[in-house]
Amino acid sequence: MAIKIAQRALVPPFMVMDVMRDAAALEAAGRSIIHLEVGQPSTGIPKGAAQQVARILGEDALGYTLAGGLPALCKRIAQHYSDTYGVKISPDRIFVTTGSSGGFVLAFLSAFEAGDRVALAAPGYPAYRHILTSLGIVPELIEVDAATRYQPTVAHLKKMTRLPDGLIVGSPANPTGTVIPPDEFKELALFCDHNGIRLVSDEIYHGITYGMKATTAAGLSDSAFVINSFSKYFSMTGWRLGWLVVPPDLARPLECLAQNLFIAPPAVSQHGGIAVFECRDELEANVARYARNRDVLLRRLPESGFERFAPADGAFYIYGDVSSFKEDAQVLCKRMLNEAGVATTPGIDFDPFQGHHFVRFSFAGSTADMEEACTRLNRWRAQKPIS
Repeated sequence: MAIKIAQRALVPPFMVMDVMRDAAALEAAGRSIIHLEVGQPSTGIPKGAAQQVARILGEDALGYTLAGGLPALCKRIAQHYSDTYGVKISPDRIFVTTGSSGGFVLAFLSAFEAGDRVALAAPGYPAYRHILTSLGIVPELIEVDAATRYQPTVAHLKKMTRLPDGLIVGSPANPTGTVIPPDEFKELALFCDHNGIRLVSDEIYHGITYGMKATTAAGLSDSAFVINSFSKYFSMTGWRLGWLVVPPDLARPLECLAQNLFIAPPAVSQHGGIAVFECRDELEANVARYARNRDVLLRRLPESGFERFAPADGAFYIYGDVSSFKEDAQVLCKRMLNEAGVATTPGIDFDPFQGHHFVRFSFAGSTADMEEACTRLNRWRAQKPIS
């Protein structure tokens, strides 16, 4: 007799990880691969923070911390909101998590029941809907396009047959990089508050913008969840550290969930998180490099036939329309990887409706890699024409 497999486990893969696996296999076989598929800074933790962690390793037992993190880290994150946004947040509302992924699990479990409906944009980060589905929560995808800068709006919500229990927004967004303008974000937050919709704001790309600043939901609504991470701007992906700004009514329920599910976030990572706030010069130098990389791709990708892009306001992604190639994006990405040695992510990972017409390019790596990727794509396009 077959042994049961839980339906909640049968979610689709996070396709970018599959692309990484295929790229790694080619590299193991001796191929040179340029990685434009994964949204991971190539720089690693800033030197000052690394030095502080090295000191802590010899001085601290690094046992369990409080479930919500080291008080010193919570206080430092609260100060970050005051310094960066002019928003006063009590350290009691800061809850440190095992990456933003752990934050999403805690936020969804504490805010939504199985069967609740949560709206989110397509294209959007695929793990949103996959985590929701695994928890028995129903993701309701809102098809967005260039008309609203690939972001959901109040108008979208009003068109729904029934208002959802929650709304997830990302600004800057993955995969498009678009930012919600401040007035529109305020309108969304007020609409959610007035209609009993729990707003979940993914702000993990805050700090990485080009010519415009991102708005934090922490300054717009006390009922909103804000999720952030040390992975992107702070360049600490492998340290698995994030945080929540928690609505006051969910503080204790969320703490109890975290105690049982995770015990506590990693202690050594939290000490790195405290120190990394003092590494602004190095972090801003990273953002300046992302801006140069963005300029390289926007200038050179059209040479290979990639011409229509979502507004890359922030993050480190360019989301390109490849419908003119007359080839499915998944096929196109496989060809670019195997024939040109350039790894990219097909849009179907982010959008089940129109994603087969789009490709995401990540420019989180070095500027030299961006130039080389474009050179390879140009050479490939000349040698292997695409229908």
